[in-house]
Amino acid sequence: MTPGAAIAVDSLALLPATEALAGFRSLEISPVDVLEAQIRRIESHNGDRETGINAFTETLFDSSRAQARVAADEYVRLAREGGGAPALLGLTVATKEKHGIAGLKLEQGLAAHRGRIAPVDHPVVERLKAAGGIIHVRTTSPEFSCATTTHSPMWGITRNPWNTQTTPGGSSGGSGAALAAGFTTLATASDIAGSTRIPAGFTGTVGYKAPYGRIPGAGALAADWYRGDGPMGRTVADTALLAAVMSGRHHTDHGSWGKNGINPLLEGDVAGLRIGLSLTLGDYPVASEIRENTLKVARALQAAGAVVVPVDLPWTTARITETTFAHFGHILGPAMAVETAGTESELAAYTARFIKDATAAADRNSLVDSLAMDHALQGELATAMTGLDALLCPTSAVASLAADGDYLDGIETSEGHLGHYWEAHMTSPFNVANRCPVVSVPSGLSRDSVPTGVQIVGHPFDEAMAFRVAAAVESLVPGPGFPPLG
Repeated sequence: MTPGAAIAVDSLALLPATEALAGFRSLEISPVDVLEAQIRRIESHNGDRETGINAFTETLFDSSRAQARVAADEYVRLAREGGGAPALLGLTVATKEKHGIAGLKLEQGLAAHRGRIAPVDHPVVERLKAAGGIIHVRTTSPEFSCATTTHSPMWGITRNPWNTQTTPGGSSGGSGAALAAGFTTLATASDIAGSTRIPAGFTGTVGYKAPYGRIPGAGALAADWYRGDGPMGRTVADTALLAAVMSGRHHTDHGSWGKNGINPLLEGDVAGLRIGLSLTLGDYPVASEIRENTLKVARALQAAGAVVVPVDLPWTTARITETTFAHFGHILGPAMAVETAGTESELAAYTARFIKDATAAADRNSLVDSLAMDHALQGELATAMTGLDALLCPTSAVASLAADGDYLDGIETSEGHLGHYWEAHMTSPFNVANRCPVVSVPSGLSRDSVPTGVQIVGHPFDEAMAFRVAAAVESLVPGPGFPPLG
């Protein structure tokens, strides 16, 4: 028996997780076939750190092949004897390097961490393994996951498979690039200011920022209420599947909450729902093509029976930047300074700039000031969303960024000058309001042949509504498909 022999290699590599699982159960395809198809795509298209997609810090092909064979045998046994399989049995999952795997490197792209080994599995990795997921690659990020592009002196430049002159976003850029290119079925990410949603938007994939604590973290910085780890996939259903595996209370993270294994994607259309629409979240200078793609989504939702309500928010990009960097200046910035002490001359320019900007913002604003700024933004969002079921807005204000860009002097756009590179993205307000679930889904393509995305923002803890609307967008507005890798 040669499962999957009649299915093209590329089709196997790009198969959604939900369809792959169905094929595994019926024995029509094998986890071995899917893994080998993805390895062939990696070997053909990932390339090197200078000119290739360069999505990985490490490949684990030998161990993953052994795991795939075990999974294939288990499906044969289950077909014969009956019973249920673990939720991800046989599916490939690319994990962000910061999600440590016991005995493997945990460097986060930093010279100061070179050679550092993870003593234990990150809670997310622990759950992936328990669910039968196969970790075959580990994905790149910028240093300390602090930029919206993905390049570093340690790992080189990660490029967008849609347009290799552009970035897949950051900080989970390797995960987004790997998904878009068909190198993996699922991927892990993290998000402290948009690091899951930005790469999802730029790569035509789906990324989920869960409410704070819903997915357990690791280490002292897991206590930072802006942050969170999350799933990425090529479909809403795949992303929900991975979210169910990753989510729930974990004994090593006392801030984690809820039950494990609860899929947030429930039945339901958008007829009768009231969905707010904000094209600019105040004054973000959103590119015209992104505005049009977002309006296209809104019109599709309206045609499906939703009531789309224009929403005004009293936000400015300058105020959001000051709020977030004041927060970073009291938590992440000092942590980064400690972690990189003695290696300052080896830091990427964007890392040094992040620490500098965060320190300056903390000098201007006390921690109490920072909390008051957070509270004001949260209250304004709550007021704007009163009477609504969800909010729709773009993921990024710009259509693309250069793969090797630092943007230390801001960004010039057709809509105006952005004083800080984080202002190119419309994600960080929902890390300030970090109890809100947010799903980024594709909205179209830009003139640069780079995908664009929209965010579906739910009320605090209402994961089901965010996924319900995201699934509707996916069904109503065709995604960009797959990049032409040649």
